[in-house]
Amino acid sequence: MIDARGFSCPEPVIMIKNAMATKEDNYEMMVDNRVSLENVTRFAKHSGYEVEYMQSGMEYSLSIYRSPSPIPDGDISKK
Repeated sequence: MIDARGFSCPEPVIMIKNAMATKEDNYEMMVDNRVSLENVTRFAKHSGYEVEYMQSGMEYSLSIYRSPSPIPDGDISKK
């Protein structure tokens, strides 16, 4: 869990960027302002991840995960 509550941009984006250097498929992150939510989401999507979030009061819990690769046509070995 990356806890970026209390940090303003660009710190949350830098935190997720550093975490993504590990090349994991999934990350969980907490932020406490809309600007950080939007900037982290934009960065994650640009980096090939999908983002889902839940809001509780003024806090956002983000699930950041790598999108499944589409199966090429004719390649049934992965179906």
